[in-house]
Amino acid sequence: MSGEGPSGRALTAVKGTHDILPGEVEVWQKVEAETKRLFELYGYKEMRAPIIEPTELFHKGTGETTDIVTKEMYTFEDKGGRSITLRPEYTPSVARAIVEHRLDLLGTPMRYYYIGPMFRYDKPQKGRYRQFHQVDVEVFGEKDPALDAEIVEMADALLKALGIAETETLVNSVGCRACRPAFSAALRERALAVQDKLCIDCRRKMETNPLRIFDCKVESCREQARAFPKITGFLCPECREHFAAFRAHLDRYGVAYRHDENLVRGLDYYTKTTFEVVDNSAGQQNAILGGGRYDDMMKDFGGPDICGIGFAMGLERLIARLALKPEARRFLYVVHQGEAAKARAIELARFFRRGGIETVIEFGGRSFKNQFGRAGKLGAAWVLIVGEDETAKGIFQLKDMAAGTQVGGAPEVLLSGVRS
Repeated sequence: MSGEGPSGRALTAVKGTHDILPGEVEVWQKVEAETKRLFELYGYKEMRAPIIEPTELFHKGTGETTDIVTKEMYTFEDKGGRSITLRPEYTPSVARAIVEHRLDLLGTPMRYYYIGPMFRYDKPQKGRYRQFHQVDVEVFGEKDPALDAEIVEMADALLKALGIAETETLVNSVGCRACRPAFSAALRERALAVQDKLCIDCRRKMETNPLRIFDCKVESCREQARAFPKITGFLCPECREHFAAFRAHLDRYGVAYRHDENLVRGLDYYTKTTFEVVDNSAGQQNAILGGGRYDDMMKDFGGPDICGIGFAMGLERLIARLALKPEARRFLYVVHQGEAAKARAIELARFFRRGGIETVIEFGGRSFKNQFGRAGKLGAAWVLIVGEDETAKGIFQLKDMAAGTQVGGAPEVLLSGVRS
């Protein structure tokens, strides 16, 4: 395939995307395997939803005023004239799947996890891509604050299992639809008084969703937000009790945390509990994962009135933080010379693979010497020699590359030696 496009320029990946190459992908597989192992210890089951969804799903589920919907979605019209969006987040897709398949009627715990790509049009930077990968966790139908604490403890356990240190867990409550309107009104009033000190984006948020001002990265806006009213003084009795119980359960789990009264989430659907785990290793806070409760989402989708909670974790940012290296793979390399030996080598490669041994056989027409050199460069643990004499006798030579020793035998005997 040519490496040039129609204009004659070299073909490269779309800006904001990246290839995960051999040597890197093994680390991804290790993280994904550990993630699946730990989540399943807590009773979660994997779910896989489509990458494309109706655009209205994210307008309804993510929120009309969020940056995701207003600025970042990849939306297009398909050949049937329908507006389609590449998923920017997972939660609305899961809520849609529960309603569509009536998973709430099965009687099984609605505890799910997902691993896959998301798409947001944002300025690419280190650790942030337009196609990125997330791990998501969701629980529906359980409103006890003990569950909120268990999810935070599970996230903490995962990061510890992956060797992530120097993190801090931040928690807050953003209230509910009963108490948040009064808080939003107080924020709007305060923001109006200092609007000349706010960025253009925060002036827009002031009208649409003033809680989002707390999310702004502009330092002058952050400075003003520090003096804004706090949600704690506006919580209704139910939200206040839920938050107190959530914190008490965190204490029982032994999870260290800090109450950050300015912590909000960037999506409109959150209610009550919100939390983030941030990385403090570089002298500045960068969120590793975050989530919270969304008790009204399912009802807003026209489904049953069941609550939900979950979190999302970006894999690119997490893996960049890890010191993991791929483990060396032990494999067998088959060298061969001549047509009869080639035919026998193909049979032997199949035999060893069926015996559970990773086996590489190449067809580049190299000499024995060059094939041995190739095996060494690739890091083969063993080399199986298949020449004319070996093929005629049915006895083949197996070289241990690390020890430098060589033994002969029938394929069954050699397989047994490799396995041991």
